[in-house]
Amino acid sequence: MDKKTRASNPGPANVKPRPKRRRTAAARNSDDPGKSPRKRPQRNQPGKFQQTLLLTGIEILGLSSAAVCAIILLLGYSASQFSGTSFFGHLLPFTAGVLVLILAASVFLLSWWKLRQWLRRYSEFFMPVLSLSLALLTGWLVTHDQFSLAYGNFRTLVGGKEEAGRVTISHQVYAAYRRHDSAQLQKMVNRSQEYRQAIEDAARSFDIDAHLLHGIAATESSFIPRDSHDGGRGLFQITRVPEAVITQARRRLNVEKIVLDNPRHNAFVAAATFKHYLAEMKDDLFLGLLAYNIGPANGGLRFIMQQYGATDFTTIQPYLQTLPRDYPIRVLAYSLAFRLWHQEGRLLAYEEGNNAIRIQRIGIPGLHAGL
Repeated sequence: MDKKTRASNPGPANVKPRPKRRRTAAARNSDDPGKSPRKRPQRNQPGKFQQTLLLTGIEILGLSSAAVCAIILLLGYSASQFSGTSFFGHLLPFTAGVLVLILAASVFLLSWWKLRQWLRRYSEFFMPVLSLSLALLTGWLVTHDQFSLAYGNFRTLVGGKEEAGRVTISHQVYAAYRRHDSAQLQKMVNRSQEYRQAIEDAARSFDIDAHLLHGIAATESSFIPRDSHDGGRGLFQITRVPEAVITQARRRLNVEKIVLDNPRHNAFVAAATFKHYLAEMKDDLFLGLLAYNIGPANGGLRFIMQQYGATDFTTIQPYLQTLPRDYPIRVLAYSLAFRLWHQEGRLLAYEEGNNAIRIQRIGIPGLHAGL
C-alpha cells in the first residue's frame, strides 16, 4: 500500500480516545430497574427537635408532679401511722418504710424507661400522655380530705418544732372560730360590707391579705367605728403609730393630711402599721399581730422579747400576763370567718359533718393558703 492510501485510511493508532463521561446515580439506576436510588441522610430539622424537646418536657413535668404528690401522701401517711418515740415500735418501722419507698421508686423508674423504649417504636406521644394522666390522677387525689390529713402530717414531719408550734396555735384559732355565735358573726360580716372596698384597697396597696385586715377591724371595733376611752380612733382603733407609717399612708392615699375619722384613711393607716410591725417581727404573723396590738407601750414587743429572751409567739406568751396574748387568736378566728364567707358564701359550722377538715383545708389567712 502506498503512502497516499495510508494517509486516506488512517489506522486505529491515529484515532484519539474520547473522554468518558461520569454517569450520574440516576443514570446508573435507570440501567438497573431493580435497584432503588440511594437516599442521602436527612439532617434533623429544627421543628422536629423542638417537638421532641417539648414532649420530653411534658413527660418530665407530669412524672415530677405525680412523684411529689405520691411522696407527700406516703410519707404523711407513714408519719401518722408510726408517730412516736419508741425505736422498735415507731422509728425503725418508719425508717424501713422510707427504704421501701426508695426501692419502689427505683423499680418504677426502671420499668418506666423500658416501657418508654417500647412505646416509642409506635409513637412518641404515648409517654407524655401517660405521664400527664398520672399527674391528673394525683391531682384528683389532692382534692380529697385524706390527702389534706396526710399533707398536714407531712408538714409536721418536715417542719419539726416550728411546725408543731404552728399547728398547736392553728387549732386554737379553729377552736375560737367554733365558739363564735353564728348569728352574731353573720351580723358583723354584714356590717363589714360598708367598709369592704376601703379595706381591700388598703390591703392591695400594702400587699396584705384583705381577710387579715377584716379580722383586725372586727377585733378592734366590730365594724362600729368610734373613739374609745384609751385613745383608739375609728374602724381600726388607731392610737399612736410611728411617723413613718403616717407618711406611707399619706403617700399611698395621695393626700396632704390623714383624717382618722375617715374609714378609708383609717384602713390605710392600719395596713401601714401592721406592715411595719410585721417587718419588725421578721414576717412572723402571730408576733406581728401582737406587736400591732401592743404598739409602742412598754417599749414595744421587740423590747419585751429581748428583756425575757423570748424568740417566738409560743415562748413570749407566759410573759404576757397583763397583755392581750390571745389577740392574734381572735384576729385570725375572725379572718377565717371572712375567708369562709367570701369563698363559700356562708359561714360553715365547724362541728357539722366534714366541715372541720374542709375548713382546715381552706386554711387560716396569712398563716397558710390551705389546699
